[in-house]
Amino acid sequence: MNCAESRLLLHAHADGELDVANSLELERHLKTCAACVAEQKSLHSLKSALRQSSLRYDAPESLLKEVRRLGRGSGGEAQPGIFQSLLLWKWLAFGATAVATVAILSRPEGISGRDQMLDEAVASHVRSLMAEHLTDVTSSDQHTVKPWFDGKVDFAPDVKDFAAEGFPLIGGRLDYLNGRAVAALVYRRNKHCINVFVWPATNTENGKRALENRRGYSVINRETKGLHYCLVSDLNEKELTELGSLIGR
Repeated sequence: MNCAESRLLLHAHADGELDVANSLELERHLKTCAACVAEQKSLHSLKSALRQSSLRYDAPESLLKEVRRLGRGSGGEAQPGIFQSLLLWKWLAFGATAVATVAILSRPEGISGRDQMLDEAVASHVRSLMAEHLTDVTSSDQHTVKPWFDGKVDFAPDVKDFAAEGFPLIGGRLDYLNGRAVAALVYRRNKHCINVFVWPATNTENGKRALENRRGYSVINRETKGLHYCLVSDLNEKELTELGSLIGR
C-alpha cells in the first residue's frame, strides 16, 4: 500500500467502517510511514474536537427574534414559504460552521489527544478480536513476553502473569495509538479478553485509577512507576478493577 491509497482509507478507518483486511493493510503501512501517521493524527484530532459538547450553543434571543420576523409578512401574518426557510437554514448553517471552526482552532490539543488515545485503544481492542490477532508473541511466561518487546518500543513494559489471581497472561503484541508504538499485553478472565496497553507516563498521578465506559467497553487508566496502563475489555467493571489494582504493583 502506498501513501495515496492509504489516505483514501483513513477516513473510513477513523469512522470504524473499514473492513478487517484493509484495516490490517493500512496499519502495516502506518508502521512505516510518518507522513500518513501525521495525517491520521490530524484527522482524529478534528473528529475528537467535533464531538465536544462545547461546540453546541443555544441560539441567542436576538437571533430567535430575527427568525420570527423573517417568518412574518408586513401585516404581521405568518408567511411560511420555501424562500424564508431556505434563507433561515443558510444563515444557521453558516453560523454553526463558523462557531465549530473557531472552537476547533482554539481548543487545547491535550484534551483531544487524551480522547483520541482512548478511542483508538477501544478500536484496537475490537480489531484484535475481529481479526483474531490478539498476540504477536503467545506465551504465559513473562520472561518470554517482556524480552520480545526489546527494540520494538522505546521503554521496558512491566510484564507479569496473574494466573493465580484469575487473570492468566496470554501474550503480547506491538500496537500503535495516537501515532506512537505501544506494548499491548493480553490477559484472559474466563471467556473475556483484556487488552492492557502500555506506554511511558506523562503525568504524575501515580497509582490513581480512572474507570470509564467507552462504546460499551470498560476502560481503566492508571499511571505507576513511570508507565501508563490502559485496560480495555467487555469484562464487568468490578473484575476489571481487580486486574487494574494488580497491574504495576
